[in-house]
Amino acid sequence: MNRSEAMDPNDQVPADLQRNLFITSVDRLYNLVRQMSMWPMMFGLACCAIEMICTAASRFDMGRFGMEVMRPSPRQSDLMIVSGTVTKKMVPQIVRIYNQMAEPRYVLAMGACATGGGPFKEGYNVVSGIDKFIPVDVYVPGCPPTPEALLHGILKLREKIACQSIMQVPWYRKETQDAIPVPVLGPDLFDPRREAEIRQRTLAPKPAMEEVKVVAPEVAAQASSPSARPGGKLSPEEIERRRQAAQARRAQAQPQGEATEPTAQIEAAKAEATAQAGGKLSPEEIEQRRQEALRRRAEILEKRKKAEEGNK
Repeated sequence: MNRSEAMDPNDQVPADLQRNLFITSVDRLYNLVRQMSMWPMMFGLACCAIEMICTAASRFDMGRFGMEVMRPSPRQSDLMIVSGTVTKKMVPQIVRIYNQMAEPRYVLAMGACATGGGPFKEGYNVVSGIDKFIPVDVYVPGCPPTPEALLHGILKLREKIACQSIMQVPWYRKETQDAIPVPVLGPDLFDPRREAEIRQRTLAPKPAMEEVKVVAPEVAAQASSPSARPGGKLSPEEIERRRQAAQARRAQAQPQGEATEPTAQIEAAKAEATAQAGGKLSPEEIEQRRQEALRRRAEILEKRKKAEEGNK
């Protein structure tokens, strides 16, 4: 331990005692010891674990921070590095391991997946951030982050530890802290602490939904028309009004240049046919009208063709 790191710069020591005495606070000494003896837990989840392994190798050397010992047991480690994609199947195991770690303990989320889901965010089997289940102290972004980025995150964690006080840290308070409930893996993850709320919402009676009928505007207008009779029958005036409205819509839908006289003649022929008693025609009249209709249709097609050629 360096003397300058342990001493508080605000404390003044006489010159003749500086070689034999230094003054510091309990918080500063305690935090310095914890900074220089952090033991990470040795486990990885996905590709970020390769970068964590490279950080512990000789090129980057985590031993200069007193972190060269990666413990295989959570009861002997105080730093959890969540390195990789956190799936819903893995979350209960991570929470269980976190509860087994002794305090003081810290969590470092390494990579975009552990931080917020990464490229698998909102996926069916990936958690959008481990901080939804356990508290995270430092976030290291990247996909995957480089060993230099992980070392930077470790330095930021050391700065956070240096600012803590024994009187304020949660693990030295009188009240006991409950362990984080292990999430239950069913159709989806849920927090057991919200079981009563979920049960209440599930068993609560659902409000009755009012039946909504979609009615076309024309049908609504017909139903509200004073000429409509009970029983679904229409008056002769309403039938005539609708026939004229249909003829007007048909005339507007005809292409430009098309004659409307043949259509009127066809309508007149239909009206004349329905006016006859029983509405029956002789075979000669039926053949005559069929030939007349074919002739009118040929004339309409010819006029339409000439109109299209004129527009070109």
